[in-house]
Parts: sequence; structure tokens; C-alpha cells
Amino acid sequence: MAADRPEVLSPAGDRERLDMALAYGADAVYLAGERFGMRAFAGNFDRDAMADAVKAAHERGVRVHVTCNTLARNDEIACLPEYLEYLDAIGADAVIAAGPEVLALCRRHAPHVQVHMSTQTGIANYEAARAWFELGASRVILARELSLEEVAEICAKAPRGLEVEAFVHGAMCVSWSGRCLLSNYMTGRDAARGACAQPCRYRYALMEEKRPGEYFPVFEGDGGTFILNSRDMCMIDHIPELVRAGVHSLKIEGRAKSAYYAAMTTAAYRHAVDAAAEGRPLEPVWRAEVDKVSHRHYSTGFWFGQPGQYTEDARYIRDWQVLAVVEECSGEGDALLSLRNKFAAGDEIEVVGPDVAAFPMAAPMMEDLDGLPLSEPRHPQMKFRMRLPRPVPPLSVVRACRPSS
Repeated sequence: MAADRPEVLSPAGDRERLDMALAYGADAVYLAGERFGMRAFAGNFDRDAMADAVKAAHERGVRVHVTCNTLARNDEIACLPEYLEYLDAIGADAVIAAGPEVLALCRRHAPHVQVHMSTQTGIANYEAARAWFELGASRVILARELSLEEVAEICAKAPRGLEVEAFVHGAMCVSWSGRCLLSNYMTGRDAARGACAQPCRYRYALMEEKRPGEYFPVFEGDGGTFILNSRDMCMIDHIPELVRAGVHSLKIEGRAKSAYYAAMTTAAYRHAVDAAAEGRPLEPVWRAEVDKVSHRHYSTGFWFGQPGQYTEDARYIRDWQVLAVVEECSGEGDALLSLRNKFAAGDEIEVVGPDVAAFPMAAPMMEDLDGLPLSEPRHPQMKFRMRLPRPVPPLSVVRACRPSS
């Protein structure tokens, strides 16, 4: 991608999330197979599903980056050459690697696949970027702890031909570039192997050795006890600055998050990048989409200096609920939908879709598949018909504002 119109790189934890990212405007997606990826609890892709995913993405002109960024043990590294040969054979565009051994194996066993060095490698300066390029990497994914000025300097001093990718949205880790032993120590789930239990989000208290069972609260200023907590990153308001800095790819975190999250964050950043490239402001209706997905309180990460500690809570803000997904729709707005959550005729709802800005409506009477009147579809995944005021593409979403308590 050209630096003046950077790539929108979206998470695809499974096929449903992949389809949403493709429909809502991703330039590239990143996903994982059943091994070697940093999100062990995402749906991920088996061999056949991976081949189908690459084919589906390429049919839409979208690149596929496959994560191989866990810290592999001896028995696992022995299996990696065959896996890389498979990725080369199915046409994967890039492998995301976290170490020199994976880079070297890629060059031998997947010569047609680019190598992108993971944020797990902690790339924090231009000489590190240059070193990986000289070893054969085509892209570096920068540490999330860098400022805008530092990123701009890396882009300016990077060798010609080296691309720079940076995270712009999603969860932040309390430890440098995800190098954390807390989850492994406390739960036996290794963060460096894709199984983080996120103990940094827990509510902590002090317990004195001779007073078992007595818990004493921990406070920072007027805050609470979430002493390791961090907010989510959101850079939707600063895309022009990232373009001027020379970043080639804008990465949205979230392979373990919902298909709805993949769709709406992709749509928001797609429109933000296009607006920046055309020299116009982002339309507020698309800016609002990042506030309508499940998220923790937002910050701009380290892009403009230290984000500061956030100790109030670790809760997710979930004010919007997906009610149904459009499977097909006629030119007159007669839509076939699949139910996700209950709603009824007369409810105030909203519809948003691929390149269709959100619009409100009151839910009309519906019909079941036999054409019988239906005031309230009730069964999960139930198919039903509803008349929309305008036609929308497949994978459009019907939702409602239902703030969680």
C-alpha cells in the first residue's frame, strides 16, 4: 500500500469475522491456523478453511497475513517447515513472524510469501527495522509503546522497500509489546503462546500474611483497585497524522472479538483512510461506529505521550446489541434476515451495512418463512423477512441501543 493511502488491516478470527472484514472494506486481513498464532481462543482456521479463506479474500483483492508469532518449542518448530510450505502453496500473502528462526524458515520453505516481523519482536527504532529488512523481512510491525514522532522517524529512515505497520485500534497490553509472564505465573496460560488470561484486568487487593481472608483495598489517587489496567487504543481521529508520518498499514486489534466488531471497526477506518486521502473530514456517522462496538474506555495509546494509568474499572462498554444480520435484500428493501437477539415490531432500531451509513427506523411487522405475520422473532438464528425503507447489501446489521447496566 502507498503511504498516502495506508492499508486497512482487519482481524479475522474465524470465517464469519473474515466475511465481515471483507464486506466492510478491509485491504488486508490477518488470521491464524490451528497452531503458531497469538490468539489460541479465537475460532482460527483449519487447513481447508484456511485455503478457502485465502481464495475468498483474493477474489476481492484483499491480502491475507497469517500469524506465526508464538514462541515455538522444539516439537513445534519441527512442524513449521511443512506448515510454511502449505501456506506458500495456498497463496498466503505474508507470514507474521516473531523470531529470526521463523524468518529463516520462511525464506527456505515459503519463498513466495512475504515475512512481516511481529510487534512481539519489540521494534522500537529505525536500526532494528533496518536489521530485519536486511535479514529478509518486507514489513515491520512496530511496538505499541512508540510516539508519533518516533514512528515518523522510523518511517523516514527505513530502507526503501520496507513497509511499516502500526496498531491504531484495540486492546493495549500492560507489558512491553506483550512480553508478560503474569498470566503464565497466575493461571498457567502463556501469553507468549496465545493463551493470555488477562490478569492485568483483575481487581486486586492486599492480603497480609497473618490475616488470611482479610482483603485490603488498593487505591491510586481517587481511583480503584485495577492497578494494572489499560484502556483500549483508538486513533480514528488522527488518521491524517499517521498518513503524514508515513505508516503503510493501520492495524486493528481483535481476532478474538466479534464479527460485529470486525465489521464496524473496519468500516470506520476504511472511511477514515479514504477521507484523509481525499483531504476531507471523516463523516460523523462513520466516526460514531467505534463507539458502537464493545470496548473499554478509549485513549490514543502512546502515540501522543504516556496514556496514563486507568484505575477506575476494566469493564467493557456495550451499549449496542446486534439484533439480526441481513442475508439478502431485494431492490425494494424486502430483506431476509437471521436473528441474533430478540426484538419486536415497534422497537426503535438502526440498520448499518457495507458502505451504508447507519439509519434509524421503527421495526415493522415481520413474516416467517411461510409468509405468516410475525411480531417478534424469538429463536436464535431464526430466518424471517422484514421490509426495510431502502435496499441494503448482504451482511448489513440490524441493531439497537441497549446500554448494559
